[in-house]
Amino acid sequence: MFMMQFAVLFRIFAASIVAFLKHLKPYLLFTKFRLSFLVIISALSGYLFMGGSDLFVLLKLCLGGFFVTAASNGTNQILEREEDSLMKRTQNRPLVTQEISVVNAVVLCIVFLLVGSYFLLSINTASFLLGLGAFISYSFVYTPLKSRTPWAVFVGAFPGAIPPMLGAIAQTGSFGFIPGLLFFVQFMWQFPHFWAIAWAMHDDYLRAGYFLLPSRSGKSKQTALLISLYSAFLIPISLIPWLLNLTNIYSLIIVGALGVWFYFKSFRLYNLCDDSSAKKLMFASFVYLPVIQFTYVFTKVI
Repeated sequence: MFMMQFAVLFRIFAASIVAFLKHLKPYLLFTKFRLSFLVIISALSGYLFMGGSDLFVLLKLCLGGFFVTAASNGTNQILEREEDSLMKRTQNRPLVTQEISVVNAVVLCIVFLLVGSYFLLSINTASFLLGLGAFISYSFVYTPLKSRTPWAVFVGAFPGAIPPMLGAIAQTGSFGFIPGLLFFVQFMWQFPHFWAIAWAMHDDYLRAGYFLLPSRSGKSKQTALLISLYSAFLIPISLIPWLLNLTNIYSLIIVGALGVWFYFKSFRLYNLCDDSSAKKLMFASFVYLPVIQFTYVFTKVI
């Protein structure tokens, strides 16, 4: 009897969890939860690299960064909902499927921005201004430019590189060389990262009128060469913290090895010029960035 009652209760509990997740999924898609999580990881690395240790500040940084990023991602989907309906990879977004209305989406973005800004302002004014600048530049500069010019990738690299700088400034309270250096490393990483995505999704992007590869020749040797060159540039750039004695010799070994590995992924794309190699480079970029950022943290010179 007990086992039967337990089984009934378990089925009710499981059904409740499934129903909850079913209703939650559209909002996770709307905020691009996984992307927002990666932003938090980058911000966290910057905070820790600068010696941050206050758990309360850390919590406000994570919450502030998440909500401002969610507002940016949501605004991006509001502005691009027509284009999203044309692409296979975005046809299931909640504004396209009308699981979330445009009015509700606008309200959510306003709430997310206000909540995120509150948390960042409670850390310091510089963090608030940086978060607000990231939101405005991503939502109202980068997003409209995507359908007009491939230079949108360059513009989008600025708000995309802000997270580690935001984390650093949450600790220091002011702009400076080291926060700028962390910004620069992530800024340069974004070109091979995003161009790999643009290559793999090129045909889908064309359906919505986006052309985001660096060469008008499209998926060609010329484009692959540019991706490979930027990946090569990333090796010395990522080693600047070691060159400036901000990190120890282990940083040279780990970051250098990762840079060479990442470069060979891009060189494989140059050799083969195929979607499979572009996807492998894209996934490699997701591994590369957080690993080198936390290598900086764990190898910093005290």
